[in-house]
Amino acid sequence: MLVDFFYTLRKAQVPVSIKELLTLLEALEKHLAFGNWDDFYLLARTCLVKDEKYFDRFDLAFSHYFKGLAELPDPLNNIIPEDWLESDFIRNLSEEEKAEIERLGGLDKLMETLAKRFEEQEKRHAGGSKWIGTGGTSPFGHSGYNPEGVRIGGESKHKRAVKVWEKRQFRDLDDSVELGTRNMKVALRKLRKFARTGAAEELDLDDTIRSTANNAGLLDLKMVPERHNAAKVLLFFDVGGSMDPYIKQCEQLFSAARTEFKHLEYFYFHNCVYERVWKDNKRRWNEHIDTFDLLHTYGKDYRIIFVGDASMAPYEVTERYGSVEHRNPESGAVWLRRILDNWDKAIWLNPSHHRYWGYTASTQMIKQIMDDKMYPLTLGGMEEGIRYLSK
Repeated sequence: MLVDFFYTLRKAQVPVSIKELLTLLEALEKHLAFGNWDDFYLLARTCLVKDEKYFDRFDLAFSHYFKGLAELPDPLNNIIPEDWLESDFIRNLSEEEKAEIERLGGLDKLMETLAKRFEEQEKRHAGGSKWIGTGGTSPFGHSGYNPEGVRIGGESKHKRAVKVWEKRQFRDLDDSVELGTRNMKVALRKLRKFARTGAAEELDLDDTIRSTANNAGLLDLKMVPERHNAAKVLLFFDVGGSMDPYIKQCEQLFSAARTEFKHLEYFYFHNCVYERVWKDNKRRWNEHIDTFDLLHTYGKDYRIIFVGDASMAPYEVTERYGSVEHRNPESGAVWLRRILDNWDKAIWLNPSHHRYWGYTASTQMIKQIMDDKMYPLTLGGMEEGIRYLSK
């Protein structure tokens, strides 16, 4: 059975190897998981998945392959007819009615009662307080209310079920989804250059042991400065216009970057970088920063990240005076090339879907100027970009 499961994971594009399957089999032989689907799920995921970005794919494959085997606990061999759970209404209960509902006395008692209901019930039921069904106050079924019940199918309404069948318990990272702040931190974390700076506040255990031994056993503590991520980043955000739908993603990226990088500077531009950028969108007409100043202020060891959909009129990239907001003396392409000539490592993160890039001439222009270092703002795209920056 596990061999077929192994191939199911492969089809789901989870990179699992024979060695990892053998590890799972060995763990099962040692009874690290026995008679419990949750334990088996966690054990299988631990043995077979080596990167958390594949957790969601594993979860889907696991649910697909074992569907029907894990839906019900062993004592419940009957299958609940689907029509028992077809919700045609949700009963509205008063606070007094809810307060009168008595709890059954814990999960063990609840599951024992559920087993009895299977034996007794013969047809679909809705709106009651005892049988498996929908609505009402029965602890078994869905779309009703009970402070301590077993939801079977349906969707959560009151978040009170103590047990849920067919629920995906774990949904985590996937390299094909758009990022959230946590996912972004995972990706940005791979751009790390550690250095020890500042006061010596962290114990150096190896040096302490060595010095104590050399000191005839008398304790000789050795301290070192705490390690910090010394990676340096300049972050440029496109704002306004076609970027408005991606504000939330940009905010999440900004939040994640400020957490991960001690040496981070950020700037804003509109559509394409020209001779000036800014740090406050409300004051950008009065308080801007010359792009030439950036070129002469920040060292060659900085990494450059542009964030934008690269969607604009082509002349905004190629032409003098092409900007929609001001008369730019030099084209955006000129300024992009100056930045790329000044700093060795630069990428462009594009929040728009990759499938649409080919339909926008400006996107193709900027992608070409960036030497194809344009990546989608997904976990997979971001990891690929960060991998390039970290070389």
